[in-house]
Amino acid sequence: MTGASGRSRKSPDQVTIVDVARHAGVAVSTVSYVLSGKRAISEVTRTRVLASIRELGYHPNAGARALASRRANTIALVLPLRAGMQVPVVMQFAIAVVTTARRFDHDVLLVTSDEGPAGLRRIAGSAMVDGMLVMDVELDDSRVPLLRDLTRPSVLIGVPADPTGLTCVDLDFHRAGQVCVEHLARLGHHRVALLGAPAAVYDRGTGFAHRTRAGVTAAADRHGVTVVTQPFEEGPAAIRQELADLLDRHPDLSALVVQNEAAVGPVLACLPTLGRRVPHDMSVVAICPDQFAEQAAPRITSVPVPAEEIGRQAVALLMRKLHDEPVPEVTLLPPRLTIRDSTAAPTARTPR
Repeated sequence: MTGASGRSRKSPDQVTIVDVARHAGVAVSTVSYVLSGKRAISEVTRTRVLASIRELGYHPNAGARALASRRANTIALVLPLRAGMQVPVVMQFAIAVVTTARRFDHDVLLVTSDEGPAGLRRIAGSAMVDGMLVMDVELDDSRVPLLRDLTRPSVLIGVPADPTGLTCVDLDFHRAGQVCVEHLARLGHHRVALLGAPAAVYDRGTGFAHRTRAGVTAAADRHGVTVVTQPFEEGPAAIRQELADLLDRHPDLSALVVQNEAAVGPVLACLPTLGRRVPHDMSVVAICPDQFAEQAAPRITSVPVPAEEIGRQAVALLMRKLHDEPVPEVTLLPPRLTIRDSTAAPTARTPR
């Protein structure tokens, strides 16, 4: 490549900060301050430096930036892939984290291995990341004591039983369970079942599942509603069998609360084959992302899981911690119920 002067022009990957300073007619330190923002530079000078950067195609070396700032400009998203996890929903969280991190000029290192505290210690002990976001949080999570002691900042997407000394963000799942039952009670339902997450999720003590179940039972007690709660496995055949068994045991059920995204479609498909039309014979409320509820037939009354908002807030909290700003221990997003076509007042029917 040849410039107007006839001299060979460097390709963008060969351009250095010295070339930018020479082109803009400023000191190298001035270019550095414009890039880092560590010192006030006049708008005229800043504009000239940025114009030279664009014209030369200069890209600061990531390693050099990290050395200069003692920052890696990367955060870790610790997302162990475990049994019973709903991958489409999990990916919504991951996408929200990645896109929000880019707004803060950070990349994301996705860590999917289930190594517990040892994995966190390995990540935190390296120079690869500035901080960590931790998902699939259990009530009695073995990673929590280590997270309290690490100098590397962290944010949990989820809330353990004792959040003291931590930073956590999540949907208020306890309240979400209550909201579902309150809606059904207002319609006049007195026999309700919670179709929960797969058994593996409850067995390992995952917080959101247990909190929802506690909220459902608390609201049922308060409103005089009889409630049955049980895990629900994945797969259409298993769901149909479990649903048929449930209705055989409890033929007087008139409403279902579903907290298992993979079960929403199969449940709606199976109910008519079991003699229950939605919502005429069975009302259905789900705790799930909006697109699951909107795309179902009929459209489902639901409390959405705001994965995008939770992901944004988790990254924002971590960035505040990186700048030594105070943050709350627990941020719970209030649930909102969207009423659609799948709920109605119960009708009299003869039990099968």
